[in-house]
Amino acid sequence: MKKQLTSKMTWLQVGLAILSCLVAVLVTSHNDQFYDNPIYKVTAVTNGKPNKVTDEFENEDHQTEQKLQGYITNGKHKNQRLSIDNTYSDSNAMDHKLKVGDKVFITFHNKHSATVKDLKRDVPVVFLIALAISLLCVLLKFQGLTVVGSIIVNTVLFFCAIKINNDHNGAHVILNFAVLSLIFCVITLWMVMGWNKKMLVALTSVVGSTVGTILIMLVAFMITHEKGVYYESMQYVTQLPKPLFVAEVLVGVLGAVMDEATDIVASLATLKKEKPEISARQVFDSGRQIGKSIMGPLINVLFFVFMAETLPMTLLYLKNGNSWGYSFSMNMSLGVLSSLVSAIGIVLTVVLSSFFASIWIKGDES
Repeated sequence: MKKQLTSKMTWLQVGLAILSCLVAVLVTSHNDQFYDNPIYKVTAVTNGKPNKVTDEFENEDHQTEQKLQGYITNGKHKNQRLSIDNTYSDSNAMDHKLKVGDKVFITFHNKHSATVKDLKRDVPVVFLIALAISLLCVLLKFQGLTVVGSIIVNTVLFFCAIKINNDHNGAHVILNFAVLSLIFCVITLWMVMGWNKKMLVALTSVVGSTVGTILIMLVAFMITHEKGVYYESMQYVTQLPKPLFVAEVLVGVLGAVMDEATDIVASLATLKKEKPEISARQVFDSGRQIGKSIMGPLINVLFFVFMAETLPMTLLYLKNGNSWGYSFSMNMSLGVLSSLVSAIGIVLTVVLSSFFASIWIKGDES
């Protein structure tokens, strides 16, 4: 009977998750009135004949003219019907192929003339957010809510840090984001693990490995005089690039080591609780073994994330006749450097987490 009740509750939760996603999509699909920019809904499309175009590097593409028919869905021009010309390319690098039912932001030039500015993208974004939250709540129950809560709090803190940085013109960007990282760490570990000895062990390990990693990076920069570090590849930077890069690495390292530290500490706490007779040395060795099993995949995940971000621009550089060396320096060098620094932090975390857990965890942690 209890098993049937649990099964029913699970299916009920899955149903509520699906319903939440559908409601989120429905609401977002009809929220045009909350936007200040005019939104245009396409009701008919007439495509012209594709025209071949070639740039100075002999890259070929095709452009197609579209004649759009539709109406405005919000603002003072609501329900006004309008005909708009749109041009799209096969690559869709700087444009969009529009179809019936699409909603786009437009820019008015006069009462009867406008151009397409960008697609209205909030529906898929909101759907993915709703799906992620629903899965966390279904699979992790109350802990899923704490994870969502920590993400929301950290997002608010992140925007506050950016505002403070802008207000001071980036004068104290490293200090600003160092304090932010510490607050990130405390809030996330407290909400996910609770306020207990495990949380304090993980916090000490994360802070220690993060500080140690940044110091190692700065010492390496000092010894090598930062040769091969191309700060100029940081696009659209309007303040000193080096402090901004250090702050970027600081936040990146924190995310990597926090994940690893919580896994190791939680596993060692469970081990000590089940076998309280094992010595501190055995706990330390067990932590090293756990770290070895997760260290490699975690480093590779970070590497893939950094590289995936730079891949499109690197391909564009190569397509436009730039050498492999120049393309790597301008797009991927800082990503590789960040990956290497994060890898150092991951290795340090294995040692520090195992050490602090071996001397502080006694097996009675809740």
